[in-house]
Formats: sequence, C-alpha cells, structure tokens
Amino acid sequence: MKQDKTNQDKRTGLANVLVITGLLAMAVMALMPLLNIFHPWMRWAFAAGAFIVLAGRVIGAYTGPVLRIRRLHRILMFSALLYCVSAWMMFMPDGGKNAIGFLLAGVVVQMYASWMIDREQEKTEK
Repeated sequence: MKQDKTNQDKRTGLANVLVITGLLAMAVMALMPLLNIFHPWMRWAFAAGAFIVLAGRVIGAYTGPVLRIRRLHRILMFSALLYCVSAWMMFMPDGGKNAIGFLLAGVVVQMYASWMIDREQEKTEK
C-alpha cells in the first residue's frame, strides 16, 4: 500500500515537471513573434512543448475515488489536445491565426479545470 503511494507521488511529480516545462516552452515560443523574432524552428519548439504537456497530462492522470476530479483531469487532457492542435495549425499555410485561437481555447479550458480541481479538493478535505 505504501509502495503504491510512493509510485503515485513520483509519477505526479514527473507529470508536474513535464507540464511546467512544456507550458514554459510554449509561452516563450508564443511570445517571441510579439518581439519581432521569427525563426523556422520556433514552431517545432512550440510543438515539442505541446506534446510534452500532453505527455505530462497522460502520465499524471488522476486515479482517485472522486469522480468529478477525475472528469476535470480529463478536461485538462483535452486542453493539452487543444495545444497540440494549435501546434499542428502552425504548420499549415496561413494557419497562424487559427493556431492562436486554439492556444487561447486551451488556456481557458486549463484555467477553468485547474480552478475547479482546487475547489473540489478543498471540498473533499473538509
């Protein structure tokens, strides 16, 4: 029993590192065009960040007993999929405008799910 808890803690820690790393890479690559810095490798770095976030979300999937928190973690996976669609759109001709839309949609979904997960965990602790 204790070994399972330790493995889950390690998996959660790894997932958090992956998600934070991927989100930072995506943020830097999304902000560089605003500073008039354009390089062909930037979309590849953005795509790598998006897939790292997706990997982190899959690795850190919630397996606890609370159904609502489990569903909210699936919504977080959906936000990571929106980031991947955004990265894919960057490779399309004139897809940059659509890529920003998918990126912002993923951000909004992630913010909602993260906020609700915190709220639900506080409820279950009481």
